[in-house]
Amino acid sequence: MREFRTFTGELHRLADWLAQCGVKTVAMESTGVYWIPLYEILEQRGLQVVLVNARDVHNVPGRKSDVQDCEWLRELHSVGLLRASFRPSAAIVPSRAYLRQRETLVQESSTRILRMQEALTEMNVMLHVVVTDITGHTGLKIVRSILAGERDPERLAQHRDHRCRASRAEIVAALTGNYRAEHLFALKQNFAAYEFLLQQIAECDSEIEGLLSKLADRQPPPTAPLPDARIKRVSKHAPPFDLRGPLHRLTGGADLSQIDSIGPHAALQLIAEIGTDMQRWPLEKHFTSWLTLAPSNRISGGRLLSSRTRPSANRAAAILRGCAMSLTRTSTALGAFYRRLAARAGKAIAITATARKLAVIVYRVLSGNLVCNDPGATAYHQLHSARELKSLRKRARILGFHLVDQTTGEVTV
Repeated sequence: MREFRTFTGELHRLADWLAQCGVKTVAMESTGVYWIPLYEILEQRGLQVVLVNARDVHNVPGRKSDVQDCEWLRELHSVGLLRASFRPSAAIVPSRAYLRQRETLVQESSTRILRMQEALTEMNVMLHVVVTDITGHTGLKIVRSILAGERDPERLAQHRDHRCRASRAEIVAALTGNYRAEHLFALKQNFAAYEFLLQQIAECDSEIEGLLSKLADRQPPPTAPLPDARIKRVSKHAPPFDLRGPLHRLTGGADLSQIDSIGPHAALQLIAEIGTDMQRWPLEKHFTSWLTLAPSNRISGGRLLSSRTRPSANRAAAILRGCAMSLTRTSTALGAFYRRLAARAGKAIAITATARKLAVIVYRVLSGNLVCNDPGATAYHQLHSARELKSLRKRARILGFHLVDQTTGEVTV
């Protein structure tokens, strides 16, 4: 037993010592972000690292220390009782880091936009009332003019784009404000921070594009051609470069953007979180369980205590839930499934169940067992009606009754 400090040189000494001892596999807890440097160093040395959730390896209460934790992990690992947490392949991990950083920057830019709108409202400049987005074509021109010293609402209204629904008179009335120095200062600082964040997002996009092209070039060209885009509209927060082509090659011919509610940007985020190798999960049930989208059946004494899904911060599950929320009003089979379940069990449960269905489709598409083709809401309702009729016939037969078709008078046994 030896003790090493957490500096990089000490971590390399630890890896050298493990190699000298002939160690092939290492078990370690995932605590915060402190495990990442050691994990990467051990992985580079060729060791098999089993990263376990601290919640799954609780020791006996009252016997808690770092040394005893190490001995307990060694004991569990030696008899094969530890389950490794999922971590994508080393090639995918950098793209996940870039996309998470980009998501953080997008959230921070949204915060700056809200603070810009707050500063404008404090000056009673109701720009958000007459334009849909204050960071759009018209909104940015007006904000820049205000920061340049323009206060005349007539001149500010000249920046109105012809596509604006609000009339020129309405814009003039909305831009007549009480311009105070402290509010202008807040607007100036938040606008500068917003532009700086846009620059950082562009730098992230450049890194992501280069890495994605490099990963795609390592893969052989897929046999199936790239299908036509399901939607032509590009999301506002999506990267500005082509995503479908590199992702199509990276996944070996699978196109997640053909799935309803999953666009190229969401497909890229999912690939960065789960990778492309679905063999890491033996079945789709294991995949949905890892996402914490499957029911967690707590059974004691033969009695079901709870089937609620476990709380989790799984980012892939959050992406799928966001995609499921966009299906609520669509005329797709998944949209019809959501509306039927929401009417019976509530919207929260319906979103989780729809996200689970999306996860199953993603698993099958990446496994090469499914080419996604939406049958539509009508086909889903017909299939559901057929299932309900089959169930009613079975129940009637068990109870000794018959079903009578009121339209034709036909008796079903």
